[in-house]
Amino acid sequence: MPEVRLVGPAGEQVGIVRIEDALRLAQENDLDLVEVAPQARPPVCKLMDFGKFKYESAQKARESRRNQQLTVIKEQKLRPKIDQHDYETKKGHVSRFLAAGNKVKVTIMFRGREQSRPELGFRLLQKLADDVTELGFVESSPKQDGRNMIMVLAPHKNVKPKAKAEAAPEA
Repeated sequence: MPEVRLVGPAGEQVGIVRIEDALRLAQENDLDLVEVAPQARPPVCKLMDFGKFKYESAQKARESRRNQQLTVIKEQKLRPKIDQHDYETKKGHVSRFLAAGNKVKVTIMFRGREQSRPELGFRLLQKLADDVTELGFVESSPKQDGRNMIMVLAPHKNVKPKAKAEAAPEA
């Protein structure tokens, strides 16, 4: 005679009952009999309103999706022989991206004979990482990838992303 461990609608343990009795109890209370743990011995069933349960779980899933943060990776490309002013401009862009809470992929493109001097690119990436150390950290260290050298910077966890619409404080 097949039996199940029955859990009531409020989560209370009813005990081990026959399937026919569990179905009868469900019909009397105008509820559904739902198997929650089929691998258990005996299987565990619960009395619940299944339509309401599905609706509530869909609402929870929607709420958790709303709270997720989308990680955006911005890219900044440099050359090894970059001028100081151009470097400052690119550093400003990287700082702005990190302050907004985005990851930044910094790529140094080597051309021609520059490929024989990868240490120039490595030093440039190290300098950039040192310059923006208060806003972010090096998530993946500089790696040579064919003609490019790539490094990924990520914002610090405790820094809150600044909103674009945030107004400057008045004097």
